[in-house]
Amino acid sequence: MSDVEPSALLTDVHVMGIGGAGMSGIARILAAQGMAVSGCDARESRRLDALRVVGISCDVGHDPVHLDKAGVLIVSTAISAEHPEIQEARKRGIHVMSRHEALAHVMRNSRGLAIAGTHGKTTTTSMVTVALQHCGADPSFAIGSELNESGSNAHQGSGDLFVVEADESDGAFLHLPAVAAIVTNVEADHLNHWGTFAAIQEAFRTFASQIQARGGVLIACADDSGSAQLAKEARDVGATVLTYGVDALADFRISQEQAIDGRWEFDITGPSSAHISLQVPGRHNALNAAAAFALCCSLDFDARTVAAGLALFSGTRRRFELKGEVAGVRVFDDYAHHPTEIAATLRAARAVVGDGRLVVAFQAHHYYRTALFSKEFGEALGLADDVIVLEVYAPGETPIPGASGLTMAGHVPLAPEHVVFEPSWSAVAGHLAARARSGDLVMTLGAGDIGVLGSQVLELLAERDE
Repeated sequence: MSDVEPSALLTDVHVMGIGGAGMSGIARILAAQGMAVSGCDARESRRLDALRVVGISCDVGHDPVHLDKAGVLIVSTAISAEHPEIQEARKRGIHVMSRHEALAHVMRNSRGLAIAGTHGKTTTTSMVTVALQHCGADPSFAIGSELNESGSNAHQGSGDLFVVEADESDGAFLHLPAVAAIVTNVEADHLNHWGTFAAIQEAFRTFASQIQARGGVLIACADDSGSAQLAKEARDVGATVLTYGVDALADFRISQEQAIDGRWEFDITGPSSAHISLQVPGRHNALNAAAAFALCCSLDFDARTVAAGLALFSGTRRRFELKGEVAGVRVFDDYAHHPTEIAATLRAARAVVGDGRLVVAFQAHHYYRTALFSKEFGEALGLADDVIVLEVYAPGETPIPGASGLTMAGHVPLAPEHVVFEPSWSAVAGHLAARARSGDLVMTLGAGDIGVLGSQVLELLAERDE
């Protein structure tokens, strides 16, 4: 990709992969900033429909003819640089920009608030956004999923703040002009890009140093070893750092936690203090909320108003999302695709289901992640009562021996009758519906296309109940 001066974007823009979570948000903001925007994606989706509503032309399929009016081509990282449409753009002298270059451009006149970390970015970014809105600010935002409150994943605000989910998967977070940041955790993931955990740690050090160079504040989780180490190293070189968590030494300390009807309440004390009552379940969401509270208060917003805003947050799409309830069975969907995320989600689900059972289907994403964490995935899934393991979702990837759903299922520490490896996609919903009974909670987990199964499960439960 090439570096592009901001003035070069003041023309027609075409976005390849516009249906993706990140790309659709960038397209929406560019259009709001007055640019003519079009895009294409491999298939129809609800995001394409939503973009069309705001006047963005979206085509299905990729074709060089899309470039006829384009002055700039913005390309998703999921699309190969050898793609004919990209090659044609280069032949025509059309600027080709990466996702992170385009995101940095739309943020250029704002004070960026970057939310980074291996897990929890989407929810924490969303919580910061909703809290700031409740405080009377109108921040711009770009999030990896849609807010329940607005139904949108991006917005061009009237204020000078820009809240952004800062993605480390391809190093994009190192290119964003942020003046303050949250790091929720630092763990091994996306090793197809980074190669080693040491490389990931070094990238987060660079990210922290960039915030320090801009005179900003780093908000880091004291309960996560990777984030806590980053905070220590940043403080040692003079950075402004605030920590949060249940750790006794956290600057913003969580205490008096309690789950009420599956939701989470807690006190937070520190430079600013408040009681926070969340609509969403789980200890992990208490940590996410504490991070959002610390960041907002560091910007001098009123603590009680921030806490009240966090209480309004009702979730985002594919993050503990309730798909429906039939015959006393609640069906949820979640994007969790790393063992730490799965364990946190299932612990939260256990608090929600009470005396009922957890019936879970999981679809791993990428062969490399499956190979790296097969045992850990199995152990995390063991927090459920019944588990259906699908084959790995890895379109276009070369299989890795042993990196399979069957191998993973063998690591689930439940009795054999409670673990099923199901290679047939069409059979999974039937397994879930057959095992669920009144009072149970059914959950689909994974970053692939497993999220569409929830509606099928609900239909089968309704048929069974007739």
